[in-house]
Amino acid sequence: MKTPKILLLTAPGLYGARDYWPLLRHLGASPQSFALDDLRAGKAKLMSFSGLVIPGGSSYEDVVGAGQILGGLMRFWVEELRRFIAHGRAVLAVGNGFQALVKCGILPAFSSATPTAGFAPNDSGRFEARWVHVRLNTQSHSPFFEGLPEMMELPVFHREGKIVLKSPKHLEEIKKNKSIAMQYVSDDGKLAGYPANPNGSIFNLAALSNPQGNCLGLMPHPERFTSVYHHPNWTRQTFRKPNVGLELVRKVVEYAARA
Repeated sequence: MKTPKILLLTAPGLYGARDYWPLLRHLGASPQSFALDDLRAGKAKLMSFSGLVIPGGSSYEDVVGAGQILGGLMRFWVEELRRFIAHGRAVLAVGNGFQALVKCGILPAFSSATPTAGFAPNDSGRFEARWVHVRLNTQSHSPFFEGLPEMMELPVFHREGKIVLKSPKHLEEIKKNKSIAMQYVSDDGKLAGYPANPNGSIFNLAALSNPQGNCLGLMPHPERFTSVYHHPNWTRQTFRKPNVGLELVRKVVEYAARA
């Protein structure tokens, strides 16, 4: 497998970059960090990379809506990003990164320049930092899910993670084009309200992709489950959870190596 070059976006408050840099190196990628100002100044061309990771954190102190400022500042980059995705390159956006792609109109309606979704404060009215159960959409086209179990546990870490859509027709649209990548579920795999759904997202949406599946945005944080020791129940003798966060990011790297 060739060593894929992956652009790791940095911005004030995106402390998730500290986790992704060593993780991507460990998985055989060659990450290179650039801030938006670097990209605006032409110091790096996105098309020279085979993958892009926009990590989570608390960009710009989460003011004016989590990820909203970052998404607004990324608008100069949108056309290049659309071209990058259209050429089949890998994009992984987590937390604030996911929110930024939605703000830009990249997700969920990749073909639309106008955002059809947004994020609102959690229904609980508080910051949610805990483990949740999620279920993969088995009809999703995302190559990043190959070989992963349909049911998994991942940690969430957000206060504005509630996905909202402009109208009911947009929900039907993302169902039809298989853009629903992941949903929050109870421990028996069923759609349920709080606390199974930590934020109140419509249709329990936890992750979205473009129809081709090579651009994935998710609220849960895969980089926080890359070792069995990250799971709160790892000391129990019956614990048999796979490191699904590690495997998901590995799939992104492997796909980027083929792109």
